Amino acid sequence: MRKRVFVLFMVLVVLAVGVMPAGAVTDGELDGEGHPYVVLLLMEVDGAPAFRCSGTLLTPTVLLTAGHCAGEPGEFSGMRVFTESDVQAGIGTTNNYPFAGPNSVEAVAWHSHPLFTEAQFFLHDVGVVILQAPGVVLSEYGVLPQLDELDSLKPSRRTVFTAVGYGLQRSFPTAAAWKNVASRTRMYAEPHLLQVNTGFTGDFSLLLSNNANTGGTCFGDSGGPNFIGDSNTIAGVTSYGLNRPCGGTGGVFRMDRQDVLDFVNTYLP
Repeated sequence: MRKRVFVLFMVLVVLAVGVMPAGAVTDGELDGEGHPYVVLLLMEVDGAPAFRCSGTLLTPTVLLTAGHCAGEPGEFSGMRVFTESDVQAGIGTTNNYPFAGPNSVEAVAWHSHPLFTEAQFFLHDVGVVILQAPGVVLSEYGVLPQLDELDSLKPSRRTVFTAVGYGLQRSFPTAAAWKNVASRTRMYAEPHLLQVNTGFTGDFSLLLSNNANTGGTCFGDSGGPNFIGDSNTIAGVTSYGLNRPCGGTGGVFRMDRQDVLDFVNTYLP
């Protein structure tokens, strides 16, 4: 009963503050080859590019992302991932989106959490994308956290994460500046923990800082990883923001809960 009351409270809070899917790294740094297992995910509708997300390779053919990036059944007609740090250099474009190139891999299947819905995406915001074999062969990949590993964390400027993604570097830029802040380039920031296991975050999300000092996430970073410290352990995927300018806080969906780990592990070798 208490869980049902909390979920209702969370829904009311979300409706009140206007939670929305997150998009790119703001006030961050160029990643270069720092996190080669973080990739850009391009969703297609009726064979044409629709919008982009970020994700983390767990194996050569299994990609972790947000549930709203995998979508509900039938929402997307195709998906493709791009592995370049600077996807602007990708070969072949459609409507100014990279559509094919030597460093892109087609997805053959994608799945969101069984309880995921677009209407309340933040409650079960995890998805898995399966790539065409042989996929992306690397020496290292992202790894999942241990069960309930994040419960021991305390909000502090010293509890730092590494957020990585291909999203906007700024929201609502001027027309003249737009091309400079919408670059499809992998970037990283180092936000710190603001909230965990509170009435707002519940036991399924985190709130991280998102400001000029620490950097944060924005539109296009959805599904990208938030690593614990400087490790390759994925605390959670970028899930939601509380305002359109992408400032103040960033919402992360946790990977350390039993139902989430069970769902993702279903697709791992």
